[in-house]
Formats: sequence, C-alpha cells, structure tokens
Amino acid sequence: MISGKDKGTTSTVAEVFPSEDRVLVDNVNVQKRHRKPRRQGEKHGQIIEKAFPIHISNVQPVDPKTGKGTRVRYEVGKDGKKVRIASRSGAKLD
Repeated sequence: MISGKDKGTTSTVAEVFPSEDRVLVDNVNVQKRHRKPRRQGEKHGQIIEKAFPIHISNVQPVDPKTGKGTRVRYEVGKDGKKVRIASRSGAKLD
C-alpha cells in the first residue's frame, strides 16, 4: 500500500476487478458491518469484518530483491515476449 490508512502494509492481492480499476487485498481496508438477526428464532445479530476493494493506483508490486514497493517497466525479450521488470533493482517480476 502506498497511501491511505493502511499505508506501508504488505499483503497479497486476493481478487482484481479490471472494469472498476480496483483490487481486493487481504487484511487491507477491513470494515465492520452490523447484521440484524433475520429469523424469529435468532436471538443475536453479528458484527462482521469484511475487506472492501481499493483503487489499483494505491498498490505497488514488491521488489523481490529489496522487499520494498517498486514501479514496473517492461522489456521485450529475444523471444518476443513482454516481461515485467522492477524499476528499483532490475529484477524480473513474472
């Protein structure tokens, strides 16, 4: 995470929503939701903690050599495939 209340947190991306430019990250942007008891037999409601998506511009991939966030650049290999490269150290990300 590079901004927001969870700035500096390192975690994994659980799900990507490309049409909305958002990602769901584990243990980031966790909010509480209160649930009422729905049936007549239920006596108690619940407080559920749920992770919500954040904008994709607020996350960066982690550089495998330094362990810090890095920007990404692309190089085309000799075989013609496009490869992601960490700008900080030059290591391959894929």
